[in-house]
Amino acid sequence: MPGYTLTYFPIRGRAEAIRLLLADQGASWTDDEVGMEDWAAGVRDLKKNAVFGQIPRFLDGNFELYQSNTILRYLGRKYGISGHNEQEIAVIEMINDGVEDLRMNYYKFIFVDNEANKEKFLAELETQLGYFEKILSKNSNGTKFLVGDKVTYADYNLLDTLQCYLDLSPTCLSAFPLLSGYVERMLKRPNLSQYLGSEGRKRRPIIPKSK
Repeated sequence: MPGYTLTYFPIRGRAEAIRLLLADQGASWTDDEVGMEDWAAGVRDLKKNAVFGQIPRFLDGNFELYQSNTILRYLGRKYGISGHNEQEIAVIEMINDGVEDLRMNYYKFIFVDNEANKEKFLAELETQLGYFEKILSKNSNGTKFLVGDKVTYADYNLLDTLQCYLDLSPTCLSAFPLLSGYVERMLKRPNLSQYLGSEGRKRRPIIPKSK
């Protein structure tokens, strides 16, 4: 199998769910890290050559992809974790779109609203998390995954997004026992646990550190 290369900044950001998927599926890859200043300066022509002027960029041998959710769906199909039939595939895509909304709300708070609106933000977060608690409750009473009886690419995306929120507010899942149990189960998966303890993971902040 040709090697994988993931090009991104030295942070978790948009690339981390991809790393979680690759790690959990037992895949190896090369992290091609690009400094923020180098990216802005056009070093290596990466920004110029990116399809939408953005990264992450994912290389599967000579095959090149951009857009984080597209990369997740591609890998989901490749590893057989994108659904068993058309209806399941559609539900997983729908849930992943919901995760995207949850992620974008996090970024909006971090980069735009910030601490001044934290109390209001966390109150609204309870409603958003409630949607995912309900989704879990409808699948084996919340004892497995988002959809079906095996992990899907949407699970890695949700896990990463929830970890962002837990970093912001360690008690944000206190009122959601199914989500709390879900995170615990995901973190105990052997390959994920090994990756989460790696030096590469530990040294990457969720977002760029303030200077």
